[in-house]
Amino acid sequence: MKNKSRNRFFVLSLIALAGAVCASAQDTLDSVLRPPKGAQVAIVVFEDLECPMCARTAPLVKQASKTYKIPVVRHDFPLQMHPWSYQAAVMARYFDTHSKDLGNDFRDYIFQSQLEINLQNLRAYAEKFAAAHKVDLPFVLDPGGKLAAQVNADRDLGKAMKLDHTPTVYIVSSRNPSRPYVEVKDNSQLYSTIDAVMKE
Repeated sequence: MKNKSRNRFFVLSLIALAGAVCASAQDTLDSVLRPPKGAQVAIVVFEDLECPMCARTAPLVKQASKTYKIPVVRHDFPLQMHPWSYQAAVMARYFDTHSKDLGNDFRDYIFQSQLEINLQNLRAYAEKFAAAHKVDLPFVLDPGGKLAAQVNADRDLGKAMKLDHTPTVYIVSSRNPSRPYVEVKDNSQLYSTIDAVMKE
């Protein structure tokens, strides 16, 4: 009898734990997938700088942002299988410290040069970009590990949201509480998804 009640307690504990994990993932989704202050609709992207599909998607997202006059919120989600994407994300964070626009310009530049970049020449590409924008690139880019911590925080967010691919693109809105975000599963549906969200 004791064993039965112990087993029942164990099963109930597991169910409660699973519920808490689901609620925590939902809280993470709700906190991340919302427009920044002052905007009603936005595009939220989780991207990997070494991902070929991310490189194809970035200019489309940029153009959609201009067309609809809505902001883009970019998150780093470097995948383990890509040898230089994590370091490139840390470099992008360094350029972010000068200005968010500069950081985003660096991300776009990396996407444009993606096919020529490898682990050995990534630094040379960053130096070229820094020189073109008259920015110093220190030899030790992230001495305190603060920039890496920001990349890790983004990656942890993505993991908490159960992301398994890049790019993951969402159209988020504060207009419809019952449907605050919609994932764009296909680039050809980017504009129609924005249209649908904006009509709600």
